[in-house]
Amino acid sequence: MPEAAERGDAQHLCASEQLAERGDAMVFDVLQYRQPARAFALRFDGRVVAYLNRCAHVPAEMDWQPGQFLDSERAFILCSIHGAAYEPSSGRCVAGPCGRGRLVVIDVEERDGQVYWYPSRDTQPAFAD
Repeated sequence: MPEAAERGDAQHLCASEQLAERGDAMVFDVLQYRQPARAFALRFDGRVVAYLNRCAHVPAEMDWQPGQFLDSERAFILCSIHGAAYEPSSGRCVAGPCGRGRLVVIDVEERDGQVYWYPSRDTQPAFAD
């Protein structure tokens, strides 16, 4: 992540306090390969993680309700369509039809009480500042 911080292209996402431990995610719009897509950030085990809101099994949005990605025990990210389960800390598939797939990681950083995400070659802001 130091590389991303040095680029200076951080995109403000939310205040840190808006992401409760194992709570609802902050959903945001991005462009993935120049196509509109959704992404999400959530706090898990004290750390903010973010992923493209696309199941590795079928490229569909995964949340049950807006911002609700975790299973009933709040231990795994669960796809609402086919039940694929992902490890929140890495995005790695751990059960279901996603095989050895992974969620697409969005680089995030938490500093000074705020959460920022960093564009990549494939994932860009949905709108110009």
